Amino acid sequence: MEMRNLPVLLLLCVAVCSAYPLDRAAKDKDDSMDLVQQYLENYYNLEKDVKLFVRRKDSGPVVKKIQEMQRFLGLEVTGKLDSDTLEVIRKPRCGVPDIGHFSTFPGMPKWRKTHLTYRIMNYTLDLPRDVVDSAIEKALTVWEEVTPLTFSRINEGEADIMITFAVREHGDFIPFDGPGKVLAHAYAPGPGIHGDAHFDDDEKWTKNTSGINLFLVAAHELGHSLGLQHSTNSEALMYPVYNPVTDLARFHLSQDDVNGIQSLYGPPTASPDDSVVPTESVPPEPGTPATCDPALSFDAVSTLRGEILFFKDRHFWRKSFRTLVPEFHLISSFWPSLPSGIDAAYEVISKDRVFIFKGNQFWAIRGREVQAGYPRDIHTLGFPSTIRKIDAAFSDKEKKKTYFFVEDKYWRFDEKRQSMEPGFPKQIVEDFPGVDPEVDAVFEAFGFYYFFSGSSQLEFDPNAKKVTHVLKSNSWLNC
Repeated sequence: MEMRNLPVLLLLCVAVCSAYPLDRAAKDKDDSMDLVQQYLENYYNLEKDVKLFVRRKDSGPVVKKIQEMQRFLGLEVTGKLDSDTLEVIRKPRCGVPDIGHFSTFPGMPKWRKTHLTYRIMNYTLDLPRDVVDSAIEKALTVWEEVTPLTFSRINEGEADIMITFAVREHGDFIPFDGPGKVLAHAYAPGPGIHGDAHFDDDEKWTKNTSGINLFLVAAHELGHSLGLQHSTNSEALMYPVYNPVTDLARFHLSQDDVNGIQSLYGPPTASPDDSVVPTESVPPEPGTPATCDPALSFDAVSTLRGEILFFKDRHFWRKSFRTLVPEFHLISSFWPSLPSGIDAAYEVISKDRVFIFKGNQFWAIRGREVQAGYPRDIHTLGFPSTIRKIDAAFSDKEKKKTYFFVEDKYWRFDEKRQSMEPGFPKQIVEDFPGVDPEVDAVFEAFGFYYFFSGSSQLEFDPNAKKVTHVLKSNSWLNC
């Protein structure tokens, strides 16, 4: 196997590293030193014949390597194994060398086309399939938003990016090693195995940070699949040390990541027909809602092509993975024919449509275009004549079902059959225990449903059928 075919290895040293406090007995100290030596050999090209350097007074080459490591990782350059340095060494990280004689990506390889396919070959049993699908889709969206690249999923045949969960030896001569250490690896762009990403199924994959967050690892690995190497910026997704984001709502690419991927592919290309990219944010006017007002509530929330829109009166906030700070706009600046003070909104991803509800009418939008033939009457969807308005709605893309919430009840609409399902309405508390009976807005993200009621937001796990977090409604808006 040639050097350029070496994969990016994500080494997780949690099991080895975190087990040994610094003030333990000498044997533990020796084990820590072995770990440091292995770290310098793997990632900083320390010659393997420099043995037991910690016991040698003449540690010149080792000091230089420690300084090199500290410089790359943004630490104070002391040349000593101080507590800050050891703490970083103990953290999860990606296994491609930071400094070394070979480059995993010689000649800056990149894809020579802008539309790429991906295929999820199999699944981990740690997570429901729709959560895995969502994590991979969100990870690709992170890069799609800042480049001309687009991605579509295929279910058979050879995709550009093949995604696999595997254990031990899995056919590429780079076996996984059980729980801990190696977490995943990915190959640089190219034919065959190049571009593929493999995840060690002996790890505990999670949709939060209780284990190894699949979205964060996938976003990093797929960065490698697109041609990115590591960054020295500790805020970057492509920094070699794995950094679990405690609040996924606040996740965003650093400018360093954006600069890196755009150096390969350039910025996104967009036209008014197929994008919702505006010129600039609207400055707040007197009487407009304050983004971080602790009492802020929303009229409706919907996803739109990987972004999240939060509607309030005449305005909406636009939350993108591209930036931490959300944009703030007048609804009329995007969709002049839409009303203000809308009741509900949801996206049907398979149709690339967002449906907007106010009173007994609803509209369909595609990007910045309101579709012809709208508004329509909500009763054409199958609601009884007694229903005058919808409080909230969202569409589950995997189940292809849309949920409509009206006061303390909900209806379910079959998107494939285009009809309301029999047996509804049902009580919200029956199927969404813990959710307030009156819902202002709701949307789906990362496999969770987020219900808004006044200034509170409930994160609901549809698989466990329980509320997992209580948040402020504006927690997505960098508040």
